[in-house]
Amino acid sequence: MKRALPPAVLLPAGFLLLAACFFMSLFLGAAEIGPADVFRALFTAEGGENRDIIRSMRLPRETAAALTGAALAASGAILQGMTRNPLADPGLLGLTAGANLALAVSIAFFTTTYFGTMIAGMIGAAVAAAIVFGISRAARGPVSPFRIVLAGAAVTAFFAAAAEGLGLLFRISQEVSMWTAGGLIGTNWTQIQIVAPLIATGIAIALLLSRQLTVLSLNEETAVGLGQRTELIKAAFFLIVIILAGSAVALVGNMAFIGLMIPHIVRQVAGTDYRLILPLSMLVGAAFLLVADTLGRTINAPYETPVAALTAIVGLPFFLWLVRKGGRT
Repeated sequence: MKRALPPAVLLPAGFLLLAACFFMSLFLGAAEIGPADVFRALFTAEGGENRDIIRSMRLPRETAAALTGAALAASGAILQGMTRNPLADPGLLGLTAGANLALAVSIAFFTTTYFGTMIAGMIGAAVAAAIVFGISRAARGPVSPFRIVLAGAAVTAFFAAAAEGLGLLFRISQEVSMWTAGGLIGTNWTQIQIVAPLIATGIAIALLLSRQLTVLSLNEETAVGLGQRTELIKAAFFLIVIILAGSAVALVGNMAFIGLMIPHIVRQVAGTDYRLILPLSMLVGAAFLLVADTLGRTINAPYETPVAALTAIVGLPFFLWLVRKGGRT
């Protein structure tokens, strides 16, 4: 398979990019903290107030940003490869809206733990995916990428309205809007300890099945001809996407366009082999959300600009450009 650059160059470059963005995110913010202060806070007992800011606020927040970026980029890459739909994205296909509605339902009707909230998000993402693909397959003719996106837009609008309605009816609008707006404020180590193992498990299984995803991304007939049990592989990948998207929403709320943009950007340098596209998408997606969160904390300090707004500013023009090209990159 044709690649612009070899994995021996791309993967180390991706790790270096992620490490640089992560370190940068720790010392940039409303409080002036230098790189030397970050080093002391991370590796020594010194640092005073700066040490507390880094360890209790910035470090868990940026860890959550990296996990979320990796999860959303991986789920977008999987959806695009599995459905051969270049416009596939957990947000555009209604998965994050379904997770948000399920979270609103759990807040309104159940007293749940954070783990229960996360499970509710996964159930909501699964229901939304089933509805979107059911609608797109109900019409006659082949399932086009634009039909799936239109179905996703309709489901997203309906689920968003339902979540807002529940918020008004049960007077939980503030809690619901916290999830639907998307953001990393207040992320703590307890949340990360619950979510990180699920995201890590989903990513590990996705990497193990990356060769099957490459075959599946060619066409269905080729995959069957090579002996692949396509229905079983698709079911496994759908489960992975639901775990990744549901966990990401439970951790930071709604965050659109990352799963759409990052795999397309990565394919420009990585070719079509998902054994390289998946890990590189995770690294670049994590770095992208770290940069977006850092910008959100610094461009109007001490006030915060919503991270979801920043990703939308970049993602919406990218989506329109992709649609104008007919889904081709």
